[in-house]
Amino acid sequence: MSVPDRLRDNDLKPLWSELHRRFSTGVQVSRVTVKDLDDAQRAALADLLGMDRYPPSTVSLAVARLDAVLLELTGSDARTVTEEIRGTIGDRAGDRRERERERAALWEWFERHPVVTAEPALLGWVADVRRQGLVAASVPSTRALLEQALKVLAALPADGVPLASFATGVLGDSHALDDGGRLSGLVLRAQAFLQGAEPPGDAQERRALWELAGVECDALSTSVLVAGLRPAGASVLAQALRMWAGAGQAAVVTLQQLLDSPDLRLDVPEVWVTENPTVLALAVRRFGDRCPPLVCSSGWPNSAVIRLLRTLGGSGATLRYHGDFDGEGLRIAAYVMAKTGARPWRMSSGDYLAALDAAPGPHPPPGRVTEAPWDDGLAQALGVRDAAVLEEAVAVSLLADMEPTSPRG
Repeated sequence: MSVPDRLRDNDLKPLWSELHRRFSTGVQVSRVTVKDLDDAQRAALADLLGMDRYPPSTVSLAVARLDAVLLELTGSDARTVTEEIRGTIGDRAGDRRERERERAALWEWFERHPVVTAEPALLGWVADVRRQGLVAASVPSTRALLEQALKVLAALPADGVPLASFATGVLGDSHALDDGGRLSGLVLRAQAFLQGAEPPGDAQERRALWELAGVECDALSTSVLVAGLRPAGASVLAQALRMWAGAGQAAVVTLQQLLDSPDLRLDVPEVWVTENPTVLALAVRRFGDRCPPLVCSSGWPNSAVIRLLRTLGGSGATLRYHGDFDGEGLRIAAYVMAKTGARPWRMSSGDYLAALDAAPGPHPPPGRVTEAPWDDGLAQALGVRDAAVLEEAVAVSLLADMEPTSPRG
């Protein structure tokens, strides 16, 4: 369309600016108020509208009146003329709705990501990320950052590699997880939520979390307690484990030994995994040199535990995991199952209720409880009964399951 030069007069600029601003809100506009007009601007507005006197310095105008005048002058309404003079009119309300829709879709994707659903304790991290505003402003950059964090979490625990090497292997950038960076902060907060701990407050606490996740940890002091492992092969570790199993003794295996024996293989259908060393000690005492393959996580599993379980599961054995019936125990169980493919062993809500009824009280409180992905009713049952059952209390049933001729629980 052709706009007469008189409409482009600088003295009408306040009118077109206000119309452009109001039309860009995306809501219906019936009136506009133009403020702080000087004498020349008042005169130009009076001339445009055919007023017999100057309007005041602040004047409210009906858009319908402007439409009528502009239709006669140009054949177009006020919106069209405004856009021609000032440029494209946006839709801030529509843009805002679209941004809200995109952000809602982002959080839904985040909450339903397989890394999060496998370990429901991470839902607390998701809520923390939203509440604290720990991510970038735009949706695309936020999603890219979260995808990196989730990729790192999926790759943990590491095998004692330096942080820069781990970052290079996972993200292709040796500095991606440098201390103080947004990404490393996100990952460490996630690790804290997994373990039910406070986010790290200083460099020492951040290093401790990385070490617990197998990054820059000491491969000689990071170890796993085992019994009854009789792996095939001529490696030093395989021979040593067969010797200890044959003597009816437990053994401590270091991460370094596991790294030096990557092909450790067991020709057995099942490996039993417990959380508490007491259960392993009872199994060794009961079975002696007949002890079935047994691995102990000793609480929160370190990188040696996870590496060994992955190796044994990769050789074809079914990993059966049991732990404490409390909030921490559920988080550990979810972590072990997510990282190793282990299956729950006497860890259902029915098992919990039966153990609670059979074990003498009083029972300690369960602490902060998160969902158990393998049993929708377990967390609720713990919350309702508000009582923990530690693994030692059901040791008799666990040992009975390990008997070669017993039915599997």
